[in-house]
Amino acid sequence: MEQQEEKVVSFFRFEDLRVYGKAADYASWVMQQVSSPRNDAEKVLLQAFCRSAYDIALNIAEGSSRSKTQFDHYLKIAKTAIRECVVYSEMAHKLGMFGDGQFEQSREYLMELTRMLGALIISLQRNAERRQVHDDEGDTDPYANEEMSY
Repeated sequence: MEQQEEKVVSFFRFEDLRVYGKAADYASWVMQQVSSPRNDAEKVLLQAFCRSAYDIALNIAEGSSRSKTQFDHYLKIAKTAIRECVVYSEMAHKLGMFGDGQFEQSREYLMELTRMLGALIISLQRNAERRQVHDDEGDTDPYANEEMSY
């Protein structure tokens, strides 16, 4: 007889979102890449870079506790933080803080996060449209308790 794995749902539901986990991984990765800035300019860049990397995960977490419309807004703010990280990655590469491999890995992380957030935003918008159609027709909302796995 095979044992079935039970999925444990976190108290903080955003922790169950794959995109949140990926964003948290990216923020940790950024911190590990440059442990000792060589000068004040690098220190300032690294602090701003880390803040933007953290902001990706923070906005996902914050938005998840809000309405779907507000969640959509916070996800778009997270995408802004991703674009900031693209710029910081480029600057870190140009200043020699990132080698070619680190620069490419950062870009890959950021492209994947952009795709994941884009898919989640589209899913939220589609569900909102479906709810509106059902509300207009006087139907109940079949998507009200829909699970998101992004």
